[in-house]
Amino acid sequence: MHIFIDNKSGAPIYDQIYNQIKTQIIGGDLPADEMLPSIRGLAKDLRISFITTKRAYDELESEGLIYTIPGKGCFVAEKNTQLLREENLKKIEEHLDQIVHLATMCHLTREELLSMVEFGMEEYQ
Repeated sequence: MHIFIDNKSGAPIYDQIYNQIKTQIIGGDLPADEMLPSIRGLAKDLRISFITTKRAYDELESEGLIYTIPGKGCFVAEKNTQLLREENLKKIEEHLDQIVHLATMCHLTREELLSMVEFGMEEYQ
């Protein structure tokens, strides 16, 4: 697991940790039941307060992305595919709003926009 703290980003450190671990879980880089570094160990490696790391882990656990076994540590939870799908649909909708706004500003026709989307999807099929 790789975590990079950007002191210049303006985002809280716990949020940076949370987002990076979440991205690695959703992306499959951290498989189900893999043990995460201990809260204190990660805090030591990142040279931050363990309270900051604990807050990130607590957020991940409240979303069901990790689970804790007392005395053993934190582990990646089994992916809830429906939850992940909903989260991704929400992101797509946000991006689509921006795309439609930009397309309207550029006076793109519906057909031109759909053509761009189809062309973009060909890369992933």
